[in-house]
Amino acid sequence: MRRTVSKKEIRATESNHKGGAGHTRRTTLEERFAKAASHLNPSRRKLLTEILDNSEDTYFLSSRELAKRYEVDAATIVRTIQVLGYERYAEFLADLRAHFVLRISPYTVMKAAAQQKRTISDYVEHSLEMEAGNLAKLRSGLTAAEVIKTARSISRARRILVVGIDLAAALSHLLSYSLASLGFDSEAPIGSAGNLHQKVRLLGPKDLLIAISFGRCLKETVEAVIRAHRGGVPTFGITDSDKSPIARFCDSYWIASIANPSFNASYVAPVAAINSLLVACAHLQQDRSLAWMKEKEKELKSGNRWYTPEEPDEEAKANKEKTPC
Repeated sequence: MRRTVSKKEIRATESNHKGGAGHTRRTTLEERFAKAASHLNPSRRKLLTEILDNSEDTYFLSSRELAKRYEVDAATIVRTIQVLGYERYAEFLADLRAHFVLRISPYTVMKAAAQQKRTISDYVEHSLEMEAGNLAKLRSGLTAAEVIKTARSISRARRILVVGIDLAAALSHLLSYSLASLGFDSEAPIGSAGNLHQKVRLLGPKDLLIAISFGRCLKETVEAVIRAHRGGVPTFGITDSDKSPIARFCDSYWIASIANPSFNASYVAPVAAINSLLVACAHLQQDRSLAWMKEKEKELKSGNRWYTPEEPDEEAKANKEKTPC
């Protein structure tokens, strides 16, 4: 997926990020609500506020189910969303789902799961089902052609900076370390925000910035993308929604769901996406990849990387004694 980012959008996001991490960009539904607030009576403003505040329980409901939940008639729901500028309920529901995805937090996920009153075994089974579902969504949404296209961008890049913070740092390290193993000049910066900013400033139009963040997206990751754009640096993102800031500001991006029924995000789909990208990068230039891997294999064989016990343990000795001649 590819888009062009306007200077107006970049300025808007810079403005929204000023003042600290607590200032996050409004979702489309929040923006519509703010514009239409003066045209809504108090009861309808309260209705919309409750719908948005409880989006984890409302984003999948039909208009009749939503009306029943808040004890109003379906016509009230329809008229209310029309004030927001929606012609069809399906359009409102799509933005409500995007609002839920962008505002989701570990607490809201755990709260929603706790309300289902499942057994622990049920929670475990549900988690595994969702992991499989995330992979299925990735498989249906990401084509081999897209993977190869991104791999070619990596192959052309002089340097590659992979930005992932907090839990996503594990993903950025996996991608950067693996690319370096294939001979690419790749780095996943660690340390302070200042260190990250300096690394981004060193990039140029012949380099590539890869940003990995999900949901509302972390401030430093989004700002790294914006700084890269300012310097004419190509950008690519991995995120979980086409409404996320990473999708909004990166030149191209992939969607990989991190949905999980518990408090923690699932990285099964993002890891699978990264692995597919590494496979494409390795086979785009097989001779180069094999040459780098051969050199590394020589180093590993000559070094002390692997654990070797000085003496066999007692169990090994016992097994050897039991072996018939």
